[in-house]
Amino acid sequence: MLDVTLGADPSMTRRTLFSTMLSAAAASAQQSREPIDIGSRRELFVDRHLIEAIRGEGALRLATPVDAGPALALDRLWEGAFCGYSTVLQPAPNLYRLYYRGLPLSGQDGDNGEVTCCAESADGIRWTRPQLDLFPRPDAPRNNIILAGAAPCSHNFCPFLDTRPVVANSERYKAVAGVNKSGLFGFVSPDGLRWRKTSEQPILPPQAAYAFDSQNVAFYSEREQQYVLYYRTWRKIGATNYRWVSRAVSADFANWTRAGEMTYGDAPAEHLYTNQTSAYFRAPHLYLGICARFLPGRQVLTPEQATQLRVDPKYFQDCSDAVFVTSRGGNTYTRTFLDAFLRPGVGFENWVSRSNYPALNVVPTGLATMSFYVNRNYGQPTAYLRRYELRLDGFASFHAGYQGGELLTQPFTMQGSQLELNYSTSAAGGLRVEILDAAGTPLPGFSLADATDRVGDEIEGTYRWKGVSDLSALRGRPLRLRFVLKDADVFAFRFISAGAPTRHA
Repeated sequence: MLDVTLGADPSMTRRTLFSTMLSAAAASAQQSREPIDIGSRRELFVDRHLIEAIRGEGALRLATPVDAGPALALDRLWEGAFCGYSTVLQPAPNLYRLYYRGLPLSGQDGDNGEVTCCAESADGIRWTRPQLDLFPRPDAPRNNIILAGAAPCSHNFCPFLDTRPVVANSERYKAVAGVNKSGLFGFVSPDGLRWRKTSEQPILPPQAAYAFDSQNVAFYSEREQQYVLYYRTWRKIGATNYRWVSRAVSADFANWTRAGEMTYGDAPAEHLYTNQTSAYFRAPHLYLGICARFLPGRQVLTPEQATQLRVDPKYFQDCSDAVFVTSRGGNTYTRTFLDAFLRPGVGFENWVSRSNYPALNVVPTGLATMSFYVNRNYGQPTAYLRRYELRLDGFASFHAGYQGGELLTQPFTMQGSQLELNYSTSAAGGLRVEILDAAGTPLPGFSLADATDRVGDEIEGTYRWKGVSDLSALRGRPLRLRFVLKDADVFAFRFISAGAPTRHA
């Protein structure tokens, strides 16, 4: 076990083990790669992109979302048991919008019984339905329907806010929608309520391998400087057809190039029914997905239990949960964590087919918190949307228990003058950070002996070495960080300019 007792001088055991770790890491760095340029980007501990080695009782740990309770009952006559494929956007500081399919009765995908609905909130917590007259009904002249009679596009209408630097106000909102027989269509809107097709021709035509019968998601990627689209396909592995994800790219949202299937590294093949990939709002170079993992034929309920819940007879012989994936662009997903990110939970109503499907996007809902939303009770008269909370950046962390652990980064270069940390410790725990050169030699003034024993809990805390925080002399130099933790978590770090305003959202 590695001795990382905080507040004491490094022991001979720790120096020997860490020296060995550094020697191996330095040799690896010399053989393989240039330092990673992270600039002033915020980096989260959701993958091993920047990690060279972990020692002691340290490990990457997936977060457990906090159940924040029901967000919206889907109980209007045009909503009902088969509402789904939800998206949450935040177009303004005090405006959140929730988009979802309204469908009281199961039917053919893409028929005219489906509508697209919108709910609004000032804080992402309390939701109401805007009273619009866009698609009046005899029983509700004013309602929250924003798209109707546009088969098949209300089946899986999925909007996004276009963050491209130059975009016309009339096309600030964009969306994709469609099913396999029709292909995927593009939509634009000036206000997120009134929509028009970009063309009567699909942006991605139908093709046998393209299912499209799920939530197909698009956004403008700052990292790649183009639009990216993640859509449902099938992939046969052995005797099983898996629900898969493929990718397309576009410079203008009109002309798309299919970029092929996504890969998952060494992760086992599983049915990912929705991919829900989006650029994380505090680190848009990093794409996150809270995906619905579907287990066909994995039945939990008996027919008698399904009858008691009034589940549609076709929707209780499977179950699903949610998993967490990441991507840094291109056709690669990383599944650092294979465990469920969100389990179905207590109650037979949570173990039915196509329940527990996360909505697209994670949004800030407090100074230190963010939320995502999940469709629950699918195929039941009690269908609703539920909210879950995480700390900002808190999808995962580098965690060490009471016995302590260490993490060494790969070599990188940065632009900034201060190190900002998102971290949490116990009262007895703490963390220290050492800065080293690429070869693993501690830099004078920034060694472990100079490092502050940090105790507390901050979203954007400035780290210091014997009271010194100025790192401007290190800009552009190949560096490493060594994190030494005891009963603590580090969620994210970045290098910022001194005096730069903090930004929780």
